[in-house]
Amino acid sequence: MSDLIALLDAIGKTTFEFPDGGDLDSEARDLVDEYPGIAPYEETQGEEYMGEPQREHFRRILMQWKRDLMNEVDRTVHHMQDEAANFPDPNDRATQESEFSLELRARDRERKLIKKIDEALASVSSGDYGYCESCGVEIGIRRLEARPTATLCIDCKTLDEIREKQTGS
Repeated sequence: MSDLIALLDAIGKTTFEFPDGGDLDSEARDLVDEYPGIAPYEETQGEEYMGEPQREHFRRILMQWKRDLMNEVDRTVHHMQDEAANFPDPNDRATQESEFSLELRARDRERKLIKKIDEALASVSSGDYGYCESCGVEIGIRRLEARPTATLCIDCKTLDEIREKQTGS
């Protein structure tokens, strides 16, 4: 952890800043606004971090997100079945193939996201959800609402991105 603080101090960063000037609270509101019936979590005075009410809140967010993604997968399958045609014109066939390729690429990304959601749901069940995999500190309610599949605290994620940028990987 001291390495992280030293690196952040060396580059002059003490807090994470969004490129567009946003903050975690606005990011959390944007995400939670997507799910009707799930309001941002309101912590009570002295409440234990990742106690049962918080775990249930995130379980609901993750399950709703997964349902939405699964519905999108079903929609894509039906769309591709309905739209599949054998066009005589090679340009029309190429356009259709290109559209299908883009849709399949998006669905592949969503498939990977569903896997991350499943991993997050498993960590909610095991009691590990909400704690940084790298340093063990609390990730934070607002960050988790902004990115429910987050596994790193903001400082470790920033350090990870800095390393990634330096190594070019």
